[in-house]
Amino acid sequence: MRVLLDTHAFLWWIAGGERVGAEARTTIGDRDNECLLSLASCWEISVKVSLGKLKVDADLDSFLPEQLAANGFRLLPIGLRHATRVARLPFHHRDPFDRMLVAQALEERLALVSCDEVFDAYGVERVW
Repeated sequence: MRVLLDTHAFLWWIAGGERVGAEARTTIGDRDNECLLSLASCWEISVKVSLGKLKVDADLDSFLPEQLAANGFRLLPIGLRHATRVARLPFHHRDPFDRMLVAQALEERLALVSCDEVFDAYGVERVW
């Protein structure tokens, strides 16, 4: 199974996983599954760190690559198909980072690991 982690799912997983739903924990923990983190989530984390809304244990230049490697997650770049798909999405959700995750999940045929039920309105397979 190929899954895209929502930003909170990634952060909660690396913090120990207690806040991650049971099905999501099983999915992320299964090394046969491919877990992806969007560049949009990296951007969102960077914005929140710069605003003081999020603290991480190290400099982001090392923190993000180290966490990706330590957990066996791959980075999903933002491509033109993803960017243009956002324009065709209905406005069930207005958060630009989450809208990009939806576009990427749809374009790449990925399940989305998230507790956010609003994603269901987009027809994305959601794991939690």
